[in-house]
Amino acid sequence: MSAAPEIRIMTDNKELAYEAAELFVWLGEQAVAANGRFQVALSGGTTPKELYAALAGPDFSTKLAWSRVDFYFGDERCVLPDHPDSNFGMANETLFRPLKIQPEQVFRMPGEDNRPERAALQYEELLRKEFQAPAPAWPSFDLVLLGLGEDGHTASLFPGTQALDEREKLVVATTAPQGIKNRLTLTAPTINSARTIVFLVSGSSKATAVRLALEASGQGDRRVPVRLIRPETGRLIWLLDQTAASELTIAKQGIVSHEE
Repeated sequence: MSAAPEIRIMTDNKELAYEAAELFVWLGEQAVAANGRFQVALSGGTTPKELYAALAGPDFSTKLAWSRVDFYFGDERCVLPDHPDSNFGMANETLFRPLKIQPEQVFRMPGEDNRPERAALQYEELLRKEFQAPAPAWPSFDLVLLGLGEDGHTASLFPGTQALDEREKLVVATTAPQGIKNRLTLTAPTINSARTIVFLVSGSSKATAVRLALEASGQGDRRVPVRLIRPETGRLIWLLDQTAASELTIAKQGIVSHEE
């Protein structure tokens, strides 16, 4: 049985980004001390982008041995790496370049491949090699960062798609209901094998999705895919700003948690 999620509510998205950066650095220090590397799967989206800017800023850029961090991705749009909608492109601009991350530390999904199924298999093979996790073992990221869509999707796990049923593959090709259609995504079991999963969610438009994810009963996982994210043994942490948390019972009761 998975552990209950830890919920931390911040005043605004600036405080959320700072809290997320502190957590990122702390988890990184723990992983480097234990294993010599910190293996992270990054997310796209506006809230993670603010985290990356914070990590590359003066308060955090010198707090972690960045040469010991390996960067992967939770999902990717099937576009060229320099496309404006590329998750890699965003991370490259806001995080990798400012911190002078070396290319061999970055493992991006090959979104430009015109055969997404082939790209998914290629990324799965890369993960198994880098994590020394031959099938049927699952690689275990130290940290998976995730966002949340208004429709309840996370990574590129969208409502009603076949990707939600995958229980063997690490990575699959899938389609989005809007925007760039073709996507690559880690599957729910891959994400759930992580040591720590952190959701970063801000904005009032996400409040209903947050409530459905954390409090609503009777909502099927296929309708609200984020509910599939239930780590087997790892920690599940939700970092929310007040507007994103506004429909939660704890927020209505005025309970605001910062530190554990």
